[in-house]
Amino acid sequence: MTKPPVGGNRTGRKLGQKVKKGKLKASSRRWLERHINDPYVQRAKLEGYRARAAFKLLEIDEKHQILKGARRVIDLGAAPGSWSQIAANVTGSTDEDIRVAAIDFLEMAPLPGVKVLQLDFLDPDAPQKLIEAVGGTPNLVISDMAAPTTGHQKTDHLRTMHLCEVAAHFAVEVLAEGGHFLAKTFQGGTEKELLTMLKQNFRQVVHVKPGSSRAESVEMFLLAKGFKGRRASETRDAEDETVEAEE
Repeated sequence: MTKPPVGGNRTGRKLGQKVKKGKLKASSRRWLERHINDPYVQRAKLEGYRARAAFKLLEIDEKHQILKGARRVIDLGAAPGSWSQIAANVTGSTDEDIRVAAIDFLEMAPLPGVKVLQLDFLDPDAPQKLIEAVGGTPNLVISDMAAPTTGHQKTDHLRTMHLCEVAAHFAVEVLAEGGHFLAKTFQGGTEKELLTMLKQNFRQVVHVKPGSSRAESVEMFLLAKGFKGRRASETRDAEDETVEAEE
């Protein structure tokens, strides 16, 4: 069971530590202080995860059971790799039998049982390379992708929503029937067309904000459970084309 850190001090390190003034800008010093005093950062180090983001996935799974029975997983925007660590563990992936493929344009240190692609997911070759890397049909696609921030909230929202939309269409193209899709989004509204598409292709679509997501963060996660299968999707596409032709 995934629980929040008790008292925020499971590592024995005191919280409330200050960073000495020096050449750091005030904003950088505040960020560093928040980071070193974050109980989830400390817990990640204690439990061997590469980032505090591990607990976001674990908390979502605790409620929605998306990792249960997962056999092959594709991890989008994977660096530094904490979600891939979890995926490799639940799938039993090994270097001899790869069941997890991870992609990021940032460099990511190797992980046992994970095929890492240093590549932009928007590269035209990326989808096919991911399918080849995972070694079979995935039943879970997870995405923690977010566009580099510009400081302009609306622009940042739109750019990350574009990544979410591309990831969603990729999931519909590659998932096994009954599979799940999880992707980062931002508060401010998911595109209506994207939600409609997901509801057509999955049995349940919900927004989730795990407790380990910082309170001040505008991030949320879009979860689509129970992929209905491509045959159903192709039937709906054909029906839509017929309607458009009749109009």
